[in-house]
Amino acid sequence: MGYTLKLVPMKKGHTVRHDGNRSRVAKIEGQVRGVGRMIDEGAYCVDILTQIQAAQSALGSLGRQVLRKHLNHCVSDALQSRSRAAADEKIQELMTIIERKFS
Repeated sequence: MGYTLKLVPMKKGHTVRHDGNRSRVAKIEGQVRGVGRMIDEGAYCVDILTQIQAAQSALGSLGRQVLRKHLNHCVSDALQSRSRAAADEKIQELMTIIERKFS
C-alpha cells in the first residue's frame, strides 16, 4: 500500500489580518499619550513609572497575540505545505524574533 504526498503551495502574499488588535493599539496609544501628559504636568516619578510599566505590559500582550497568530497561521501553513524552503524561512523568522528578545 503506497501513499502519495500532496504538496500544498504557499499562498502568495500575506493573508492574515490583524484588524482585531486595532482597539488594543488605540488603548496603548492612549496610555503612551497619558505618560506624556504626566511628564508635562510634573507627576510623581512612581506614578509615571507605573504607567510606563502598564504600557509595556500591554505591548507585550499585543506582541504575544500577534506571535500566536503568526504561529497558528503563517508557520502552520509553511509546515503543512511540506516545502522545506518555506519551513526554513519561517524558522529563521522565529529565530530572529527570539534572538531580539534575548539580546
